[in-house]
Amino acid sequence: MTAAHSARQILTSLHEVMASRTHAQAKLNQVVETIGEALDSEVCSIYLLREGMLELFATRGLNQAAVHVTRLGVGEGLTGTIAQNIETLNLAEAASHPEFQYRPETGEESFHSFAGVPIVRRERAIGVLTVQHADPRKYEEVEIEALQTVAMVLAELINNAALVDPEELDRLPEAHAGQEQLTGLKLVKGLAIGQAVFHQPRITIEQTVAEDTEAERERVYLAFDRMREQIDNMASQADFGVGGEHEQVLETYKMFAYDEGWSRRINEAIDSGLTAEAAIERVQQRTRMRMREISDPLLQDRMHDLEDLANRLIRIVSGQLGTAAQKGLAADSILVAKNLGPAELLEYDKRRLKGVVLEQGSLTAHVVIVARAMGIPVIGRVSNIRGKVREGDEMLVDGDAGIVSVRPSFGVREAFEARFTRSKEKKASYAKLRDVEPFTRDGERIQVMMNAGLRDDVGMLAMTGADGIGLYRTEFQFLVSAALPQRERQARLYRDVLEAAKGKKVIFRTVDIGGDKSLPYISSEIAKEDENPAMGWRALRLALEREGLMKAQARALLEGAAGRELNVMFPMVSEPWEFDAAKEVFEQQLAFLKSRKHKLPSVINYGVMLEVPSLAETLDLLLPKLSFISIGTNDLTQFLFAADRANPMLAERYDWVSPAILRFLRRVVQNCVGYPVDLGVCGEMGGRRLEALALLGIGIRRLSITPAGVGPIKELVRKVDTREIGDAMMGWLASPPENMRAALQAWAKEREIEVD
Repeated sequence: MTAAHSARQILTSLHEVMASRTHAQAKLNQVVETIGEALDSEVCSIYLLREGMLELFATRGLNQAAVHVTRLGVGEGLTGTIAQNIETLNLAEAASHPEFQYRPETGEESFHSFAGVPIVRRERAIGVLTVQHADPRKYEEVEIEALQTVAMVLAELINNAALVDPEELDRLPEAHAGQEQLTGLKLVKGLAIGQAVFHQPRITIEQTVAEDTEAERERVYLAFDRMREQIDNMASQADFGVGGEHEQVLETYKMFAYDEGWSRRINEAIDSGLTAEAAIERVQQRTRMRMREISDPLLQDRMHDLEDLANRLIRIVSGQLGTAAQKGLAADSILVAKNLGPAELLEYDKRRLKGVVLEQGSLTAHVVIVARAMGIPVIGRVSNIRGKVREGDEMLVDGDAGIVSVRPSFGVREAFEARFTRSKEKKASYAKLRDVEPFTRDGERIQVMMNAGLRDDVGMLAMTGADGIGLYRTEFQFLVSAALPQRERQARLYRDVLEAAKGKKVIFRTVDIGGDKSLPYISSEIAKEDENPAMGWRALRLALEREGLMKAQARALLEGAAGRELNVMFPMVSEPWEFDAAKEVFEQQLAFLKSRKHKLPSVINYGVMLEVPSLAETLDLLLPKLSFISIGTNDLTQFLFAADRANPMLAERYDWVSPAILRFLRRVVQNCVGYPVDLGVCGEMGGRRLEALALLGIGIRRLSITPAGVGPIKELVRKVDTREIGDAMMGWLASPPENMRAALQAWAKEREIEVD
């Protein structure tokens, strides 16, 4: 007899039992008799979770006097272990297991073999189904599979009959009830408190028993076709065509999507009488149980990929394809996801979204830049976060330390709230500096500007008192669009930004796409061969190749800035000729608009991002042509150290406050002396107080940072004497201390300058 046939026989009988008009206890009594007879098992028992304990609710073979008397804690005995670990046990000799406990009132001393499976509802064990036999033998695999299938249906029947208090579904087993502290990669600093919300909500299966097996099979076939089509479409997208990690992920997904063994197991589950959704979930439950037995991290990752695909398949077959953004956030929330795109993040209510925790994520991801602009802390690389958190769990996100506390204890929450309160008080004190100009103690006026990329970001100018927008990332409009934005739409955005800035300077960076910021509607055959996208066909390199793209943006910027000052900055310039070529595109479009009598910008200033170290060696050739230079510390750092910042092994290995980077930057500052060129730093380095102190010490006088950093940096500036820190930095760079960061911290502490 096959597992499917055995399970189907039991399910048919169970369906009749639960449809009868008898009371709940009578139904359970019939259920254990039905299962025991079908599996030729002398004992069959059902334990249900009541008030946090597993209570014997019905039994065939044990003493009836033990029903509603025998109770086990979650984690206690064999039954409690099954519930705690949500795992199956199959023992030839029950007493040989280290967790075995003998309960004399049950009269089970004459039974040797034991098998048990969890009864799971919404990924939580609400009970346990066990069978026992006098002979010391393991149950056959076919019998265990039948038990697992029956337990899945039993969960629905128990729920519908209200045999388990609904509150039990919201109460986690002991293994998942206490506080859990998880660590990850610090992506965006900050503190947040909220309830866990899954970006892709779990699907709750309401009907498990199929009425028409062939109709269910057809639904699964159609869902498989659609899922495979989606996976194949990914292969044609640029971001999955550049080799490396993405290609491996795609190949794994394709392998699982076309795996005949996986689809066969789902078909077998349908044969046993399950609906399409229940069949997928049944196979998924088996996968989860196997995952717990795997210690190899690589195999665990592959099993997580299969879990992702199963979730995708179940959403397709159930028709529940939306994300949590469509449903809306009901309370302060922490978003939990494998990964997110910038457009997906922007769909959420900013008032309710307090933090983000990702299984993947990197420092260079655009969603991180968007989150930083929104002031939302983000922690990435939190392994299996979706398996350790449940919807509605309270979460504390410490983006400063890269720590996530799940279901925190009272003491931990109290301490966190105290820090949170101090943080809010600091923010309030920074807000008071909005209209205060950032002069140093020795009278130097430092420009503190902000970075932006969204239309709504510009409103932060007035709120923070920033001197202007030192970096407007024009590519965000491209990243959140399904198709290439038309020139008129681009021009309208640039016009709106300049109007909202109300006369404050705005520096527009031309589109920086390609590499790890690929768009499905713009691809390059050369880019597809990039083994290191961060150093590949991207930014100005791609824009000069895609002449139509750059011409359209040049015209849009010129039209959008009509009658106003236009500041244009070209990203990732490696050699002077690239700047000349980019400027020529703008000059040609300017000549075209002039010939058509269009209104033109009142003045046009051209600048470059210094991100590629080679440009520093030819600055003398380029400086006479420039109005400004912005040093892009994020890319420059990874290029100087040959360290991909998207790699979690390297993300925090190299320090911005190190002689290598500071000497390089100091040399750039010195090379610009004597030229009427505005030199500044654009990037995360300038928004950190200790790093900003170092930059002031080497002669940087313009910082463009995230809006949240404007207040703290203004406060820092007003406490610093640039001559004093300049002298100190000259000494340190000439003869570096063993730990530059520690030396700078000690210097600041002596002068009561807070730098953390």
